[in-house]
Amino acid sequence: MIDPDYALFARVVNAGSIAAAARGANISPAMASRRLARLEARLGVRLVQRTTRRLALTPAGERFHADVVAILAAVEAAEARLTGAAAVPAGVLRVSAPTSFGRLHVAPQLHRFLGAHPQVALTLDLSDAFADLVAEGIDVGVRIAAAVPAGLDAHRLGDSRRVLCASPAYLAQAGVPVRIAELSAHRLLAAAGQMPWRLVAGARRASVDRVSHVWTNSSELVRELALSGVGIALRSLWDVGEALRAGTLVRVLPEWEGMLDVAIWAVHPRAPIVSPAVRAFVAFLRDVVDPAAWE
Repeated sequence: MIDPDYALFARVVNAGSIAAAARGANISPAMASRRLARLEARLGVRLVQRTTRRLALTPAGERFHADVVAILAAVEAAEARLTGAAAVPAGVLRVSAPTSFGRLHVAPQLHRFLGAHPQVALTLDLSDAFADLVAEGIDVGVRIAAAVPAGLDAHRLGDSRRVLCASPAYLAQAGVPVRIAELSAHRLLAAAGQMPWRLVAGARRASVDRVSHVWTNSSELVRELALSGVGIALRSLWDVGEALRAGTLVRVLPEWEGMLDVAIWAVHPRAPIVSPAVRAFVAFLRDVVDPAAWE
């Protein structure tokens, strides 16, 4: 039988802290700390250096962690082969996605995933904050960003093109800017953390750094403000493509777009063996996310 403290040790290393590992194991941090100390005492070596700010493996801990991960992966693979579980997505699956993207492009298609995988118990958290997948026990996250943190496996789902846009009513009242510099005379709209705007037009680059006309932490509210004629926003095509096609929003300075390094990713914590449910949900996202449909 595999020592349960081995699994706890691997969880501590993966989570980066004893407290985060304890949450994932549904035990108290004090209990996790005692079990880790017990393992070190039994082995007769220090595995982890503890400081007030971080946790670091000793050289012996690094060697032991590599062995433990291999052992746990081998056991999990053996059990999966024996039971046939590897082919059946099942169990609790915790997913996190940005609020607007999740509501517009994930939620309407979830019936397909749930119908295909009835043994999966899905939890979906929609938030514009970047969740710490390991610390919060999240299995799959949707990220819209230029880069993905180390320690996560990332699957690129597509580009996230962003364009300047406003309602026809706003432009009729405030005028249509024809140069980047003219944006300074307009009401600009952005959620907290979305300024400055880094824009590109061919070989040209520009940065626009202004205080949003309305402070908000909600990207959905920014879209609604733009639709209702409050100002100009930099929005992703996945967010405003339908409004642009309908004419309720129109492009502003159409030669300019947001920097092209931002993409849509499905991410999950790196592990020797990825669960069937995680693999199935990533495949589902690959199927339903279609950037070409937003053009």
